[in-house]
Amino acid sequence: MIEKALSAAIRRLCAGGALLGAGVLALPAQAQSPAEGAQPMQKVEIVGTSIRQRLASQTALPISTIRAEDFAKQGLSTVQEVLATIPMNQTSVGSSQSVGSGTGGRAEANLRGLGSDKTLVLLNGRRLANHPFFADTVDLNIIPVAALERVEVLRDGASAIYGSDAIGGVINFVTKRSYRGMEVSVEAHEPAGSGGGDEQRINFTGGWGDLGTDGYNLLGIVDFHRQSTLMATDRDFARTGVRPERGLYQTSGTTFPANFFSDEGIAGNPSYASGCRPPYSIPNQSGAPNCRFDSTQFVDLIPLTKQETFLGRFSKKIGAEHTATLEYLHSRSTNEAHVAPPPLAGIGLTMSNTSPFYPGAGITPAVAGLTGEPLDVSWRPLVTGKREGLDVSLTDRLLAGMEGTAGGWDYNLGLSYAVGRARSAFTNGYVVDARIIEGVGNGLLNPFGEQTPAGNDYLRQSLLQGEYLRAKIKSGAIDFKASRELMTLPAGALGFALGGEFRRDEADYRVNRELASQASSSGYADAQDQSGSRNIGAVFTELNIPVIKDLEVNLAARYDDYTDFGHSFNPKVALRWQPSKQVLLRGSFNKGFRAPTLYDLHGPQTTTNTGNPWNDPVLCPGGKAVPGANPNISCDQQQNIRGGGNPEVKPERSRTYSAGVVLEPTTNLTLTADYWDIRLKDQISALAEESIFGEYQKYQNLYFYNAARTRLDYVLAITQNLGEVKTRGVDLGMLWRLQRDQLGNFTLGVEGTYVDRYDYQNERNGPFTVNAGRFADASPVFRWRHTATLGWTRGPVNMTLSNRYLSGYDDQPDAEGVVPGRVGHYSTWALAGTYTANQKVSVTAGVKNLLDDDPPFTVQSTTFQQGYDPRYTDPLGRTFYVRATYKF
Repeated sequence: MIEKALSAAIRRLCAGGALLGAGVLALPAQAQSPAEGAQPMQKVEIVGTSIRQRLASQTALPISTIRAEDFAKQGLSTVQEVLATIPMNQTSVGSSQSVGSGTGGRAEANLRGLGSDKTLVLLNGRRLANHPFFADTVDLNIIPVAALERVEVLRDGASAIYGSDAIGGVINFVTKRSYRGMEVSVEAHEPAGSGGGDEQRINFTGGWGDLGTDGYNLLGIVDFHRQSTLMATDRDFARTGVRPERGLYQTSGTTFPANFFSDEGIAGNPSYASGCRPPYSIPNQSGAPNCRFDSTQFVDLIPLTKQETFLGRFSKKIGAEHTATLEYLHSRSTNEAHVAPPPLAGIGLTMSNTSPFYPGAGITPAVAGLTGEPLDVSWRPLVTGKREGLDVSLTDRLLAGMEGTAGGWDYNLGLSYAVGRARSAFTNGYVVDARIIEGVGNGLLNPFGEQTPAGNDYLRQSLLQGEYLRAKIKSGAIDFKASRELMTLPAGALGFALGGEFRRDEADYRVNRELASQASSSGYADAQDQSGSRNIGAVFTELNIPVIKDLEVNLAARYDDYTDFGHSFNPKVALRWQPSKQVLLRGSFNKGFRAPTLYDLHGPQTTTNTGNPWNDPVLCPGGKAVPGANPNISCDQQQNIRGGGNPEVKPERSRTYSAGVVLEPTTNLTLTADYWDIRLKDQISALAEESIFGEYQKYQNLYFYNAARTRLDYVLAITQNLGEVKTRGVDLGMLWRLQRDQLGNFTLGVEGTYVDRYDYQNERNGPFTVNAGRFADASPVFRWRHTATLGWTRGPVNMTLSNRYLSGYDDQPDAEGVVPGRVGHYSTWALAGTYTANQKVSVTAGVKNLLDDDPPFTVQSTTFQQGYDPRYTDPLGRTFYVRATYKF
């Protein structure tokens, strides 16, 4: 009932000229009053308030709404793609970031660039279980795209309404509530460039019964999506980490043929004199007589992904005023990613002069200065193949709800139970360290050249396969809210709402130590099992006060109590003033918080490689190894970094101001501007590796060496409370409707976000780092982002031309702080057309990245992919797609 009313309201608003997609609020002057003969408008429930509104537009908070039919026509096949069109969503983290980083392939939203953990994601106004890995955000892959009716984005803090995580904003995915009939949709996406990355999707929707006439509705939706692997070597701009003419030289010191270091202090590589073995192994450009390895050529730009989702809902009318609902959501996502063969360095891989492969023994070329002393070897056995990992994520949620009207109150009651499970497994390329140490030690394996048949057989038997990590997160909750008009004041009705929530969260992390401990390259070799739980109770209230005609004040407050860290009280005040039919002014102030997740507190500590190669500041200061230090592991090498949970972490706190104006000088033109200012303190994060290695004197307590201080075991970067974040900017929107009866109807819409400031501290009371318009530590913040859309409709044909633009920024500085250059802007165009043949058949076809523009070049080294930044750009290039829907 609520969603039917809202859909009708949206249709009226769009016909009257409101730009919901850019967060422009429609002006009440456009709606008929009852005195003019219109029927009383039904109340609807929208994101950001617990009081049911007369129109989704009548709110003091900026809201963007994207209709499912619109993003389907534009060929946006995943939730991640949909959110990438929202300018205030700074990053588009998805499956590409799973390559080498253990994210499980999840997709994330990140409003205002504050982090995905500060963007609250809801499904029909209620929380979902977070992804078990890191437990800080919902995996967008579990959202059933085919079931969506619309996506609502609240571009303001909302902890006073929803509690934790709503600092950057709220994204509410609203599904169809009542559907009758059956339909099937099939779509395919094919890049024009060679390689992979093609996508296929098929979904089925069936609905039986009508709530209004039959008193019930049964809805079922099944969705399947698949995207194939795209390798780095399939795109010229990303195929290598070695482009010295552009300042890019991302290589590893663990290579094939292997580098060595002797007890007498001699370092080298037997193949160096002959030029190493390109294209993977190349001479060290620093002049050292060893080789470097271009690992970029082995990674995926896009891994193989599959998602299967089912949503079932049964709704039943109970009398005239009540509706009971039972809903079940199941989602399964798999992610198969590849990185370079295993780096075996610093694990005690030693060759003696009894090996037939010792340099100068007859097979391997001699190296001057060696006198038969043992060699410490740094080696990648290429014949074992790429390391391949499989991540499987599953989500199940059961929801029982009741809503309706009783005693003059509009109420909504829900009981839910959600379980998120994830597991990771070695499927190829990982090797048992102990067997490799034994094989090199006894002279069976050749780290400097080709293997004998016996060596190849030995390596095949040394492969490590199986599940090494399993995680589960459970969340059970009961919630209620009720609202009504308490009284009628001279200026209008006084709206009131109250509600409460009780939730129990549990997290459990299990490491297969017998398996994981055998491979140092897994990152989980010394990880321990961890678990944690908490109870959460909350009460909240909201009051909407009409002060004078056309001026309303909205007050809200929420009190949350957590059994593991304490309580939090968060108020909000918002104003809405419409001095004329053409002008609407709005503003708000609110406080927010983010509770540390169970992973922040209890996540297992793991030791992995840094994203960048670094010089050990103690053993290789200035790039020159000190006497006795092995340059193959101390100089220009990926170092070990240890991260994980910290039970001492405290909550983040925030305050947000916003102020905006909506102008509608004519019925065909709507303009908006919303200023926002956010201040966050005690941010929860791990210290960036760039900071740890860039300021040794400051962070030397985070360096842990072996007893002899000849090797850096790891740097410590566990989760902790850092300093403040200050950011501000403005959201701008425009919708211009040009109606031409003979030529068709035209619409031009632009939605953009300008970030004036983004500064942060890496520690309390420390200096602020400027991030807006430049790459700082781990990522850039774009000054300007926009999405522009030109639409044309005539009869059964709809055409859309759209542009997505991200401004340029200063590139990632080198170890000395020197900025190598400017990263260019990223602008892509898309063209789509839909033909609706009749009520049963419609076909959409289009082209993404119409001009086939490559992503701008960058030297960033935060991700495994090189030459561009996969967090903000698309490596596919021009891509054709077609989508057909048949209803029966």
